[in-house]
Amino acid sequence: MMRREVKEVIEEAGRKGVTKIITIGVDIESGRENISYAERFNNVYTALGFHPHESKKLKEEELSILEKMIAHPKNIAIGEIGLDYYYKHSSPEVQEIAFSKQIELAHKCNLPIIVHDREAHEETMKILAEKAQGRKVVLHCFSGDWHLAKYCVNKGFYLGIGGVVTFKNARKLVQVLQEVSLDRILLETDAPFLTPHPFRGKPNEPKYIPLIAEKIAQIKGETVEKIAQITTENARLIFNI
Repeated sequence: MMRREVKEVIEEAGRKGVTKIITIGVDIESGRENISYAERFNNVYTALGFHPHESKKLKEEELSILEKMIAHPKNIAIGEIGLDYYYKHSSPEVQEIAFSKQIELAHKCNLPIIVHDREAHEETMKILAEKAQGRKVVLHCFSGDWHLAKYCVNKGFYLGIGGVVTFKNARKLVQVLQEVSLDRILLETDAPFLTPHPFRGKPNEPKYIPLIAEKIAQIKGETVEKIAQITTENARLIFNI
């Protein structure tokens, strides 16, 4: 399958009502590519950081380069950072060090953080409790249960909700959304992954965000317009855009 033109992806998203896009980095190379998009398109912003899979690459030199990159005027967060104990492409010890260092960088640069947490809930929450006080925190593609969601909300964190909520086996996430206030929810894609139903199996894109909003509206008994309004305001508050 040919890779779609970024301009086309952004224009189609706009026609679906998605007016601002945050593209998230996983290492230096992807971060530079994302900055190039942000410089080309007025409505594109970046979050830069080392994904837990790439933690082993984060040496002192890379950390210094990252610090310079995040000073870009269109970078609005540090992410996607955190822990992934499912694949362990980097060892847990290395992941935890990289996670902590990037939280320290977020404090230094006064930026929110976007957190990846897969099969590492306890360890992720421990580091956030110890290191991230005073930071705005988004739990990207939230995968925990209501107990964890309640803990996160009480800490003032935000839950990123993507295409998974439209899957038939998303009972745990549906329960979370039934309980969590909308002022703690963000909409996201995790593109090109986790494409919402009925387009599951195809590459994900920002144009599918309305499908996520529709599902949340159904769960919450609200209008799609209200879901869009509140989650958009949440994003503006967190990322200052």
